[in-house]
Amino acid sequence: MRNGEKAAAGAGDDARLGRIGRSPVRWHTALLTGWTVLWFLVAERHGAVSWHYLRSGEELLFSQVPGGGLALYANHPELQIGPVSFVVAALFGPFPAALGENLAEAFMSGLGLYMLVLIGRTAAEWGRGTGMNHKRLQQRVLVAGAAFIPMWVEVSVRFAHLDDVMALFFTTLAVRALVRGNATAVGVFLALAVDSKPWAVGFLPLLLALPRAERLRAAAWTVGLVAAAWLPFYLTHLETFAAARFTIPNQPASSLRWFGVTDPATPWWDRPAQMGLGIALGALAVRRGRWAAVVVLAADARIVLDPSVYTYYNASVLLGTLIWDSVGQRRLVPWVSWIALISLYGSALLVPSDSAQGLIRLAFAVGSALYVLFWPQRPPRGSREATAPAVRLPGQRRAPDGSQARSVSSSA
Repeated sequence: MRNGEKAAAGAGDDARLGRIGRSPVRWHTALLTGWTVLWFLVAERHGAVSWHYLRSGEELLFSQVPGGGLALYANHPELQIGPVSFVVAALFGPFPAALGENLAEAFMSGLGLYMLVLIGRTAAEWGRGTGMNHKRLQQRVLVAGAAFIPMWVEVSVRFAHLDDVMALFFTTLAVRALVRGNATAVGVFLALAVDSKPWAVGFLPLLLALPRAERLRAAAWTVGLVAAAWLPFYLTHLETFAAARFTIPNQPASSLRWFGVTDPATPWWDRPAQMGLGIALGALAVRRGRWAAVVVLAADARIVLDPSVYTYYNASVLLGTLIWDSVGQRRLVPWVSWIALISLYGSALLVPSDSAQGLIRLAFAVGSALYVLFWPQRPPRGSREATAPAVRLPGQRRAPDGSQARSVSSSA
């Protein structure tokens, strides 16, 4: 058999790998779907805790309610939600309240499953040409996804935080675009993430992972779309600047307590410190050739410095560990994701001491950050990367001759 025929046969085998019979559905996706439905049914009975914020916000923004419109954030600083999230929430506005709520929960749960599929495909494309075992990748996505789903249902169903959901969804699309080498899409999706929830600023170091020649164009798209979404509120109502100083209680279980911060509410420096630390750690990760760690590092910065300890915050951490376990490393067992789930969710459910919960959160954030940044990484076995010192750029793969070639389609 000629080399071209062998390559075609291999691609065909990859395309069929893990499928259920002749259907396009793979076994690990079917299992994760069932796992999601189970958690959805558990959480939905006491779900949509915060959905009323989205409903009231979209009504204020679009229904010409007094105090709404472009005065929304000036008059309602408690709505720390980006305008893109209100646009998406408006899609459920025409339905009766209960039905719209249930449809929103189902929509957000479905996005979580779609994100798992996207991350699997992203990992497959990133590993293309490196001798990746696609069956092991599917197993890794299955095990890491099993840890991710409970936390995703927490944010999407129990709390129904559409803003966090959209920020994480657009960030996943940005990661996908990064690996595929689409710089413009990276900039657009990161902007939409920030326009959905401001704390997504911590994911912007993904821009630094782009080839230098394309980085400026992507950054311009990000800055432009963020300005287009937010500036109308600030330029028409200067009181909107006060919304950035909105505070929440400093809860006893917050890791801030371990830094000696006993203020009853959010310290003035806290939000800038969260964003600054996340950006600095992400930039360091990219510099060290570990761009897949950017999301988990930004999430670590958020949970370790936030005065609140809501469990839905952990969804960003689990998305970060999912990306790291699927794309950033090759171990079969994605133990970082499971340590995150047990440490952050398990401690909230099982550890009665607030102080101990804060210490566990701090230990996980510091430990996981040190691990993804500095733990030695082994190159893929059988790959020319084992001897090649060059750092592979997102959107490219190692060609058989050791040169850089653009990544192609996925088989996971």
